[in-house]
Amino acid sequence: MKKIGILGSGVVAKTLGSGFIKHGYEVMLGTGNPEKLADWQTQSGGKTGSFAEVAAFGEVLVLAVKGAYAQSALQLAGLHNLTGKTILDATNPIDEKSAPEKGVLHFFTDLRTSLMEQLQSAVPEAHFVKAFNSVGSAFMVDPQFAGGQPTMFICGNHDRAKQEATAILQELGWEVEDMGAAEAARAIEPLCILWCIPGFLRNQWSHAFKLLKA
Repeated sequence: MKKIGILGSGVVAKTLGSGFIKHGYEVMLGTGNPEKLADWQTQSGGKTGSFAEVAAFGEVLVLAVKGAYAQSALQLAGLHNLTGKTILDATNPIDEKSAPEKGVLHFFTDLRTSLMEQLQSAVPEAHFVKAFNSVGSAFMVDPQFAGGQPTMFICGNHDRAKQEATAILQELGWEVEDMGAAEAARAIEPLCILWCIPGFLRNQWSHAFKLLKA
């Protein structure tokens, strides 16, 4: 059993937390408002705590907050609690001040950098791996599609962390494709934009990406 600490208390955090518990992991979710997670804790049997408590608890961490608050969440977690740990980065740099344009989200980053690169630079002692950012929360754990097993694209600078992330993702039902170093997040993060377009335009949210190989 591995201890998973999830920095976040929204739908993604709770969905992943319940999914990890289902797969035998010990889980703690972080929040500044414990009452917000009372129902989740009762239903799932998971633990809750402050961001610092979660970061200290987790052998592997998941960053599952809104992109604009990602750096603040890491600061609250305590940089000393993040040193040497794999952090699965599920965030997207969505600019919530701007409405989608014909179904296309706006980011507060551009293609010359990514949010994950910024986070890795801010916390160089941690090992960030991009994951979970390009699919809806309903399909993050044990995804089932008629077209077969979907693909989760990951990237990061640390090989051991990516191997750890790959093992976890495979256990949760994903085919994993390693896209290389942190710079690849410049391509992976915008998959969120592409994923959301059918939803905004046609209310179609039940899909995932699949990499086909010859």
